[in-house]
Amino acid sequence: MLLSLICATATIGMAETKTVTSPDGKLCVDINCHDGILTYNVCYDGKEMMQNSRLGLNTEMGDYSKALTIKSHRESAIDYTYTMRGTKARGNNYKANKLELDLTAEGTQRIMTLTMQVSNNDIAYRYMFEGAKTTFRDEPRRTTIYSEASSFLFPDGTTTFICPQIDGDHKGWMSTKPSYEEDYIADDAMNKKSKFGKGYTFPCLFRIGNDGWALVSETGVGSNYCGSHLSDYHDGEGYTIAYPDPSENHGLSAATPAISLPGSTPWRTITIGTTLKPIVETTIAYDVVEQMYEPREQYKPGRYTWSWLIWQDNSVNYDDQVSFINTAAAMGYEYCLVDGFWDVQIGRERIEQLSQYARSKGVSLMLWYNSNGYINDAPQGPRNCMNTSIAREREMAWMEKIGVKGIKVDFFGGDKQQTMQLYEDILSDANRHGIQVIFHGCTLPRGWEKMYPNFVASEAVLASENVYFDERHAKSEGFELTMHPFCRNAVASMDWGGTMMNHHMSRDNKSRHRRYTSDTFEMAAAIINQTSIQCIDLQESNLTELQPFQLDFLRNVPTTWNETQFIDGYPTKYAILARQSTDGKWYVAGLNGEATSKTLTLNLPMFAGKTVALYNDAPAKKGDLFAIPTKTTVKVSKNGKLKVSLQPMGGIIITE
Repeated sequence: MLLSLICATATIGMAETKTVTSPDGKLCVDINCHDGILTYNVCYDGKEMMQNSRLGLNTEMGDYSKALTIKSHRESAIDYTYTMRGTKARGNNYKANKLELDLTAEGTQRIMTLTMQVSNNDIAYRYMFEGAKTTFRDEPRRTTIYSEASSFLFPDGTTTFICPQIDGDHKGWMSTKPSYEEDYIADDAMNKKSKFGKGYTFPCLFRIGNDGWALVSETGVGSNYCGSHLSDYHDGEGYTIAYPDPSENHGLSAATPAISLPGSTPWRTITIGTTLKPIVETTIAYDVVEQMYEPREQYKPGRYTWSWLIWQDNSVNYDDQVSFINTAAAMGYEYCLVDGFWDVQIGRERIEQLSQYARSKGVSLMLWYNSNGYINDAPQGPRNCMNTSIAREREMAWMEKIGVKGIKVDFFGGDKQQTMQLYEDILSDANRHGIQVIFHGCTLPRGWEKMYPNFVASEAVLASENVYFDERHAKSEGFELTMHPFCRNAVASMDWGGTMMNHHMSRDNKSRHRRYTSDTFEMAAAIINQTSIQCIDLQESNLTELQPFQLDFLRNVPTTWNETQFIDGYPTKYAILARQSTDGKWYVAGLNGEATSKTLTLNLPMFAGKTVALYNDAPAKKGDLFAIPTKTTVKVSKNGKLKVSLQPMGGIIITE
């Protein structure tokens, strides 16, 4: 009651107010209907985290963003437990309080229901419309959503950690934008216009002064809707939900979504905390969605080798792929990814032979595909194999026959509902043939690990290939990989593209520009970057160049987790996470994203009083470019404290 009174001070006078609080009572959402306008505000632990922000939709059936009336409401509690594969936590006990508001708008007859669910650090809300009540032919059974009024207005002084959205108006290489591969800007002002004037890509991280943090995203988007993002900031209004730019997909198909009735929008999610702990550990993307189909089989997590990252297009030949299969086999890895142009540079007949060779070594192939035939101009093939159901069935039946276990599909056209349908169709068809799926050049996955059980991860980030392409990105790898645990990788699995153990971005490991991170940084990144099938980008020469303890670690690095805990960190500066693997073993990994060393005292209750292995870096010797990777044993104090030092752009790993 006290929290509700505190929150109510931010509301407009004489408003009709409904309140929903978290089970622990700390997170409070007030929903206000005043002069027909529906708004909500958010308080956490008595502090205002979000000011009055709009709610509502404008639809083909009528405008449900104004002239609203609350007709009825229902309150209930949610308490259920689920398990799943392939994310930072094996499952969760989701407890939340739920408020449903039935609303009508002037001139409309159909009820719109706002569902607001509040758990201890998470808010999820969506809009639902009831179905037809009669068999009359003129009663709507579908509707187009013209726009969404939902907004997010944070207090003055809030700073942003966000990535600009780009449109599809022939920008980027071979018309492959948007691909969610733009640069994050850290600790910036809210009122700064986005780089391309198109708003910001989900998820969006906000620091609310000294009071806390908020992470805004969405989940539950499949063929049922388009993917959304945040608009630019507008004074007094904040950020609003924005739909895809009409130029995406070369201007083909509608930018606005449509739903069948009864039907609902996806969930808008907000994670709130006084520290970054709830942000890193949130499972809200999975808590509120349901599995869409049964997995054909128990899909296998693991690690893969990948020639293309450093050896590039010319490596997609039979002999080089044999080399990477041999490396995978030597390391006990489950997969080897064969990248684009394999259809012409290797050929289908020899791919069958290559798959047979890989299986004789205990390795399964994954194959690269272009997403479709007319959305992009990218020359890489195979093309026209994933864009229609007939083509997919033919291709996937062939892959199943020759023992291919995964695909990486690249170069999607944007976030329109038509493209979301393509993602879902690829996943559903692949499941029928026992094939796991990774997406690149693509949108953010929105609850897909739970919705589609053969989904592995998406790129949807400025990924490791850019470390190869551009020395600027090699120098900023620390900045980028200490951003994602708090934002992109907090809401969905991320195929960043590889722990790179080459010191130089070249096949000979001597030419081109250098890597600017330490070996231990790269090894720790295999823990920090979460995906159930992780790329460890080793080439055969690395097997003799690396120290035995490095190879032992990389040989056994896990990719599936019971749980994840935030230990310490700050976006773009450093990140320390603890993950418990599904065999019960704890790993603490840390990355220093800056060019200065850091000394930290970590609180590690899982290791209290134990002797643990510490992987670290010794400072580089005079004339050396790279710090020296080390492995020692240390004793953690009985109260779980351990003092560690991280070298510039270095890393640590702690494990039993």
